Amino acid sequence: MDGDLGDFLRSRRARIQPADVGLTAYGRRRVPGLRREEVAQLAGVSVDYYIRLEQGRGSASVSDAVLDSVARALRLDETERAYLRTVARPRQAARPRAGHTVRPGLRLLLDSIDRAPAFIFGRRMDVLAWNALADALNGFSALAPADRNIPRQVFLSAPERDCYPEWESVAAETVAYLRLDAARFPADAELASLVGELSVKSEPFRRLWANHEVAEKTHGVKRINHPLVGELVLPYETLTLPADPDHLMVVYTPTPGSPSADRLSLLASWSAPTGRNPQDHRHPRP
Repeated sequence: MDGDLGDFLRSRRARIQPADVGLTAYGRRRVPGLRREEVAQLAGVSVDYYIRLEQGRGSASVSDAVLDSVARALRLDETERAYLRTVARPRQAARPRAGHTVRPGLRLLLDSIDRAPAFIFGRRMDVLAWNALADALNGFSALAPADRNIPRQVFLSAPERDCYPEWESVAAETVAYLRLDAARFPADAELASLVGELSVKSEPFRRLWANHEVAEKTHGVKRINHPLVGELVLPYETLTLPADPDHLMVVYTPTPGSPSADRLSLLASWSAPTGRNPQDHRHPRP
């Protein structure tokens, strides 16, 4: 995933017009947005320095002050600023690779959440563990281990796409988070392979990946068309696990008394265990 820094900077300056930042446009423009010399002017650095930064030459030694100036010039939000620092100095971003093991305590925590779908995903957005209601909602246990991956399901599964009335939004959010993962772990061969596979097989993924949007997964609302209970409107919260920073827990939190909460209760009653040990299927170790 070489070239992420330059591609990101070019994509950010392309979305800003000179008039947006108080500059007068002059001459015929071959590319949309700001020119490199205009970004350099706004950031208070030399044109040559900014060009070298955009080309990735010497970026590993660039100061926080310069990166902050460039971020202000390009009007980056907090997530984009963090991403800029990460891709500019990738060696500082590397951490030991997280495994696929979910601690027993977290598995018990998932099982204790019986009124809301909850699951844990790790690196590359691989789904690692879930509770019974999340399985009833998403069918994780029916998938092969290699397919328990959110980007692969969003972009390569036709039934999955049909489940999301707002599929474009779900797809964009998925790619934006996957880009953050790619920046944090630039040497992850499995992630590079996943991006390559999705780029070859999915035109929407290629388009979204080229946009260089980045976003943390925090909270929001997801609409899902479930084949058994119909449409569900599900707010969700994403929880960072301090002892396992590369694992995130997603919990859907339907409004009590809402039609979606009632439909989830109905789904839970239909999918209640029938004597089989739920641990055999709900917590795979891909």
